[in-house]
Amino acid sequence: MHTLAIVGASLAGLSAARGARALGFDGRLVIIGEEAERPYDRPPLSKDFLLGRITTDDLALEASDEDLQAEWLLGSRAVKLDSATKTITLANGHSVKADGIVLATGASARNLPQLAGLSNVFTLRTLADSQALAAELRPGRRLVVIGAGFIGAEVASTASDLGLDVTIIEAQPIPLSGPLGPEMGAIVSRLHEQNGVELVCGTGVESFCADAGIVTGVKLNDGRVVPADVLLVGIGASPNVAWLEGSGLEIAESAPGGVLCDARGQTNAPGIAAVGDCAAWLDERSGHHHRVEHWTGAQERPALAVAGLLDSSAPKQAVNLPYFWSDQYGVKIQFAGNARDADRVQFEAGTAEEHSFLAVYYRGEDPVAVLGTNQPRLFTRWRRQLNAASAAQVSVLTPASS
Repeated sequence: MHTLAIVGASLAGLSAARGARALGFDGRLVIIGEEAERPYDRPPLSKDFLLGRITTDDLALEASDEDLQAEWLLGSRAVKLDSATKTITLANGHSVKADGIVLATGASARNLPQLAGLSNVFTLRTLADSQALAAELRPGRRLVVIGAGFIGAEVASTASDLGLDVTIIEAQPIPLSGPLGPEMGAIVSRLHEQNGVELVCGTGVESFCADAGIVTGVKLNDGRVVPADVLLVGIGASPNVAWLEGSGLEIAESAPGGVLCDARGQTNAPGIAAVGDCAAWLDERSGHHHRVEHWTGAQERPALAVAGLLDSSAPKQAVNLPYFWSDQYGVKIQFAGNARDADRVQFEAGTAEEHSFLAVYYRGEDPVAVLGTNQPRLFTRWRRQLNAASAAQVSVLTPASS
């Protein structure tokens, strides 16, 4: 392979580049990024960066002495892919032809169409998003957050620390019931009201009140109107795959969305892999495809995908279970595994009334996931055990590749 092109100057894209060089690839390496910035860390955008505790320099993912000997095409949006010739067309009309391609285009924050053109409405996905939102978070203002997922919850926590009056509106009766399950979702979500943030659940948005291009309130289905000076929409993200239409790649038409890949991140087109938020990898444990939209997945999985891209006969390595963390109101929340696989949850340390507990999710007698709040050491021990058990299960399911 002479030329490897990575589409997406993100953590996943950078991890793929690092993986390629670590594996001995010494050919031409091209990294294409839609944003003008070099790869930066996104989790702090809703926390420390929004609080003003760190600067843009602190977000840099590359070490100061790191040299990948790559061609960086930043501020360049990919608009078309020909998987047969492995040619990437850019919005400026230029094209890049490669022998191997890694897709790492990430995802874009969803918004509500009825909010188009209103100046005090924000989503949070990029550095520019965080900078724009930070300018509006001033003490005494009223922030309304649509969606009680992790981004909305973290921004609510940050805004509360900054002295804003915060209300979260969540259509589901129990926030975070998808990733954490209903029991633990309810427990973790209590943090909001315990810290002076109003949480309105089980009620959808009927309409928005606006004046002179500015949202002034949110009208709920039950008739209530929640006043707003600033509105954040945190209703998830969609994988950036529209540009791949007609490419010949298989794209999931329904949930989870994204580029369909095997358990090593390889697509249906030889020589093309996908990683990060745009990729739906096959989970060999369940037989289903999943998009893992978390930092550790973008850090760990690209090296596995690149290994398969450079050498299809390379030994298969186990993929760690999904892992994520969230910092809210001084509480560190950590989760690993899949809550949907469990039939019960059991506390192993602490209680629901404490801000320091560890709960293990079981299917029968087998642990399948773990949730910790302010229990980093105990959580890490359980996470290692779960990953080891998962790797053993996969090796049994695919003995020929072990």
